[in-house]
Amino acid sequence: MTGVVPSRHHDIAEDLRRQITTGRIQPGERLLSEAGLADRYKVSTVTLRNALAVLQGEGLVEKIHGKGNFVRRPVRKIMYVGGWGTLDPWTAADAPLRVTIRSATVQAHGHLTTLLKVPTGSPLAEFTCVSLEGDAPHGLAHIYIPRDLVPAGMLDDESACREAVTRFAVLGSPVAVRETVCARQPTPDEASALRIGSAPPVLAITRVATDTTGRVVEAALLAFPGDRVDAVFTTHHMTDERQTRG
Repeated sequence: MTGVVPSRHHDIAEDLRRQITTGRIQPGERLLSEAGLADRYKVSTVTLRNALAVLQGEGLVEKIHGKGNFVRRPVRKIMYVGGWGTLDPWTAADAPLRVTIRSATVQAHGHLTTLLKVPTGSPLAEFTCVSLEGDAPHGLAHIYIPRDLVPAGMLDDESACREAVTRFAVLGSPVAVRETVCARQPTPDEASALRIGSAPPVLAITRVATDTTGRVVEAALLAFPGDRVDAVFTTHHMTDERQTRG
């Protein structure tokens, strides 16, 4: 690192940013401890932390609890295809993402009763899925299915649903899928699971699938770090009912 002695936190951030972007500090490299950097730049640890917060907000530096501050490696993106789920990243040569799965039976309450159109207390199967590249999370999903629709053995055998949940869905092809998409700040649970802190936004998708009778057969609550996903939605021509009635 250089011997430049900036006077304020934005000067420190600029100096570290220059070292990172020019390759003087490499991706994955651990920075000096906060105390060590504060001593090098002749500032208080509060000023130093403010400088690091700027770089963390820009996505150049990430703080890993108990280990320190590291230069972030280039972000790998995945693609979310509307109505289907996540696909492989851009290049097929990249290692596939792995998915961790937890399953449980829960009772419908609050917004779940509205999403699945079921009475309060109705039994639901819940699948909590996190997609990862190494130790880096790329997506979080909570999938809910009426308990009577869950395929036999799915809750007891993780391998039985592993292939299905790689696209953040459990059941087969429903008749209709409705998705609501927004960008928002992560909830505390999402920030913890995705290891992104509370500042960077997430792409939040609520997906509801129905069958031929209009029954909701699956609801999924998805959250992706905003810098790690591209979403693609295909639109189809909708016939104007007023014209067909004429």
